[in-house]
Amino acid sequence: MKFPNVQALKSIAAIIGSEYVGDDNFPVHGMNEIHVVEPGDIVFVDHPKYYDKALQSAATIVLINKKVDCPEGKALLISDDPFRDFNKLSMHFRPFQPATATISSSATVGEGTVIQPNTFVGNNVSIGKNCLIHSNVAIYDNTVIGDNVIIHAGTVLGGDAFYYKKRPEGFDQLISCGRVVIEDNVGIGALCTIDKGVTGDTTIGAGTKIDNQVHIGHDTIIGKKCLIASQTGIAGCVVVEDEVTMWGQVGVTSAITIGAKAVIQAQTGVGKSLEGGKVYFGSPAEESREKLKQMAYVKRIPEILEKLNK
Repeated sequence: MKFPNVQALKSIAAIIGSEYVGDDNFPVHGMNEIHVVEPGDIVFVDHPKYYDKALQSAATIVLINKKVDCPEGKALLISDDPFRDFNKLSMHFRPFQPATATISSSATVGEGTVIQPNTFVGNNVSIGKNCLIHSNVAIYDNTVIGDNVIIHAGTVLGGDAFYYKKRPEGFDQLISCGRVVIEDNVGIGALCTIDKGVTGDTTIGAGTKIDNQVHIGHDTIIGKKCLIASQTGIAGCVVVEDEVTMWGQVGVTSAITIGAKAVIQAQTGVGKSLEGGKVYFGSPAEESREKLKQMAYVKRIPEILEKLNK
């Protein structure tokens, strides 16, 4: 997420009440998670395991819970609770704005687009030309939808990321201030849920078709011309490259990549990155031919045992 205007390090520190290391006017352009940071961004880190990764990332401002040597060309914000203070910044720069109409006056809708009754369109939403949005769809704030997109009834675009920090009193939610971006010629079935990015975008590539009852997690990027069948669940921060096919009830863990033109057969559990151009099946996912051979061998176990016992 980029701020409306470039901020000074001193001003950011004042918002969250933290110490800082760096020039008072060190420029701060925005804030992002580690996997999408750019120069000028704030990234937060609150576990020693990830200190080096954050300090060596592209981010030039590190919100951290320990006094450490500041890398050259960067600045530090020293906080006793970076998770809490990252949320403070999210609420400050992108506060929740209650709706005042079913279709917000700040939303833009392209020529030829039809929005059926009982659909909600939030603040600063952009919808392109010749789209068809069926009834009871909820399009949360800041969502971007391209041209020729079809969205069926009951789908929700822009729900919060499923991202929590466990504390003694319970789970503390990381506030989501990113977006959902739907590119041109996408089809989305009924009762799908696509969560917005924590600070970046959850993106559905041009020409992709999504069946009913599919969930896509925060900051996930779906490539162009993919097919995703019913009841598939994709976790956050996944990269699905172009022309991937996922059949029904596929489950995908977070922060992995599925290569272009991979085919994932029904009820497969994907727990690690997969190469493109291959067919996968099973849980954990393996190349389909190998998995089917294994299943054939298992079926022969009683026959083999019977022979051994003679």
